[in-house]
Amino acid sequence: MKASQDTVLPTERPAKATAELKSSTTPAKTTAASTAPVTVKRLRPLRAKAGLLGIGHHVYWPQFDGLLDEMHRKLGYAKGLIEANGLEVAEFGMLDTAQKAYDVVPKIKAADIDILFVDMVTYGTSSTFGILCREIHVPIVLIALQPLQAMDYPNGTTYMQLCNDDFCSVPEFTGVAVRFGRRPPPVILGHEGNDPIAQKELNRWCQIAKVLHDLRRSRIGLMGHVLESMLDMHTDPTAITAAFGPHVVLIEPEDILRHYLAAPKDLIDAKQDEILSFFDTPDPKSDPLTEKLTPKDLETAARAAIALDGLIKEKKLDGLAYYYEGEPGSQLRTLVTNLIVGNSLLTGAGFPMCGEFDIKTCIAMMIMDRLDIGGSFAEFHPVDFERDSVLVGHDGPHHINIAASKPVIRSLKKYHGKPGSGAGVEFQIKEGPITMLSIGVTAQGKFKFVIAEGMSAKRPIPPTGNTNTHGVFAPDVRTFLKKWVAEGPTHHFALGIGHHGAELVEIAQILGLEYAVVTPLSSSM
Repeated sequence: MKASQDTVLPTERPAKATAELKSSTTPAKTTAASTAPVTVKRLRPLRAKAGLLGIGHHVYWPQFDGLLDEMHRKLGYAKGLIEANGLEVAEFGMLDTAQKAYDVVPKIKAADIDILFVDMVTYGTSSTFGILCREIHVPIVLIALQPLQAMDYPNGTTYMQLCNDDFCSVPEFTGVAVRFGRRPPPVILGHEGNDPIAQKELNRWCQIAKVLHDLRRSRIGLMGHVLESMLDMHTDPTAITAAFGPHVVLIEPEDILRHYLAAPKDLIDAKQDEILSFFDTPDPKSDPLTEKLTPKDLETAARAAIALDGLIKEKKLDGLAYYYEGEPGSQLRTLVTNLIVGNSLLTGAGFPMCGEFDIKTCIAMMIMDRLDIGGSFAEFHPVDFERDSVLVGHDGPHHINIAASKPVIRSLKKYHGKPGSGAGVEFQIKEGPITMLSIGVTAQGKFKFVIAEGMSAKRPIPPTGNTNTHGVFAPDVRTFLKKWVAEGPTHHFALGIGHHGAELVEIAQILGLEYAVVTPLSSSM
């Protein structure tokens, strides 16, 4: 399921729409179009770089005319499949002797790839593979896609068999990997043409490559401090770099305040129009803390969103975790307590924003976003024992590209448990399969993935200006929640659409991290 590919950012909203909000409390007429969600265009396209090489046996080429040409055709076919997933491909040719494998290792290292695909175009000896296991430290994936769905047995030849011998040396290669101290490389097994199983597996590995690409190159901002007494939030920035790769950029609150104070009126007006194009502004319902979005809160949210844009550009950031309070009545407090709307726009655009200083969950949100499945900031809310579900959400930020309908903004007279007041974002995520990832810390100080799959159900949510959705988990909500907390997660987690627990397990294994799977996984790699 795609969250944000090929979407268009609205560029204009009539000034009259903003003026109506500023001058009138009369609710606008609700139409079917007004309830449809509008997706956010990515700030930057997803990308990764794959290495690709073929495996063969040099003895075959003089024995069978045209066989080497067919092997190169097969290699080109694999390249096309990888490029169709948006990856840049660095080619390293056909390894058909041990010496060629040794010669290519420096070139692979110099290419700075995120993943290496080894195309098993025909039988090849494992002398071509052992040195790759020893020297190449990115994930290695074997591709075994034979041209024919089945041999043409009545007309079968040795040449035909060699063209379709993609799996023949796979056991030899996986056995050598084990002897070299590596996990057996995963195998994409299938045939050319219409093979949705193989295609899906290749797509997943290309998405994992995009996760790995951004993790080791990102700059994640960290601003402020832990919310007082949240002991599970404390995280060593050095440990983040060691485990995941990003550089942690330490941000002073004054860094963003400069942009807030300098925001020009024309940009504020344009940002207000942009906000109103993405969000509905309904009248309040049952919660006395909420009211219809006020012109003041809209202006503050727009100015804060502009400040975030400026900070991101200045510091060259790819994500941000923050919490700060500021002095009561100060402009700094107004700013830092009104980032929720801008947060949600940025998170939808592929820039994970994480409240309460939770950089671990910021990483989890980035992982989900690069898998292209969303990644909202979430925690557990009240349990619905009548419906056997639990409310899953938070007071912001959220990945609005996975909203079931057009998100809502409500003005909140106070943020419960925190200082300040202002605009809050409310929506349910799309109905259907969901995946959760929490990154906890063990007693040894190591990060741990806690993973679960479930379903998002379209059921009533409270109109509190906070995002919520009903999560349904096997075997029942009581059992699930007890099993979840027993694994020591951070109380926050990233929430995405689709069932993608298997990919998260692979990422944990690639990173060398402990992981726990709380629910049965419906997908496999």
